[in-house]
Amino acid sequence: MKNLIPLFVLFLLSCGNNSSNDKPVTDQSSGIELVVLGIAQDAGFPQSGCQKENCRLYWDGKEERRHATSLGLIDHTSGKYWLFEATPDLKDQLHAVQESAGTAENPSGIFLTHAHIGHYTGLMHLGHEVMGASGIPVYTMPRMKSYLQANGPWKQLVDFENIAIHQMTADSVVQLSENIKVIPFLVPHRDEYSETVGYRIEAENKSVLFIPDINKWDIWEKSIVEEISKVDHAFLDATFYDSDELPGRDMNEIPHPFVEESIQLFKNLPDSEKAKVHFIHFNHTNPLILDSPERKRVEELGFKVAFEGMTLKLK
Repeated sequence: MKNLIPLFVLFLLSCGNNSSNDKPVTDQSSGIELVVLGIAQDAGFPQSGCQKENCRLYWDGKEERRHATSLGLIDHTSGKYWLFEATPDLKDQLHAVQESAGTAENPSGIFLTHAHIGHYTGLMHLGHEVMGASGIPVYTMPRMKSYLQANGPWKQLVDFENIAIHQMTADSVVQLSENIKVIPFLVPHRDEYSETVGYRIEAENKSVLFIPDINKWDIWEKSIVEEISKVDHAFLDATFYDSDELPGRDMNEIPHPFVEESIQLFKNLPDSEKAKVHFIHFNHTNPLILDSPERKRVEELGFKVAFEGMTLKLK
């Protein structure tokens, strides 16, 4: 498919939903930066078969699509870049991060959080039916590694050496360069086929927390408030806005921290700490995915709402 959407187009498509406090960085000649390549839950926006009012806005040509949640980490000095998540929207996101990095090279690595469809199935693009990649490093935890090695079509990526799986250990450092390291940590989630991890990304001057999926903050062995205090930016699970979002569904079967719960938990934080929080991973039903009164309220409370094309300078 030709003319895939570059990063600046992703930004333009989402500019109507951007906070004025989060301007994209345009100087890409050096340094390290983080690029938001997608903000939606696994199935993107709109979801297949959705005829709800918000999805109708897209079908009727009044709204733009949103890609599944993914981050790109770019080292402009070396020309290398890494992806966090291999989403079903990988083709668009890969091209976008390549445009931003100024290279046509493949990623120097892909970090996976877990085995739900929006977080790993983009690996299919690396196989011989599409890119025919060679030895792209894919960073996983042990169960995720075993799942990819034992189940098709992912096993074929391993057998054909399209990918090279690098097994990680929770809370251990993955050193990507002299100035960049990544630390995976376990979080509680619906671990049917793999563990679930979040990541702490540390560059020379800044650090980022990335937790796109977790069941609830209060069942995690760590304090999310304390973890926020240790970083400069925190991209946090905001799949659902509140408990009434999916009428007829038992929300206990698909637990996530509701945005309303997170706001309540973080309400007494100093403004400087609230400003670190970037809500992300929105279900297609979540009003934060569009320009809405709920989004305006969240931003007025001092929090941020991630948008596609958002770029943070880490060095």
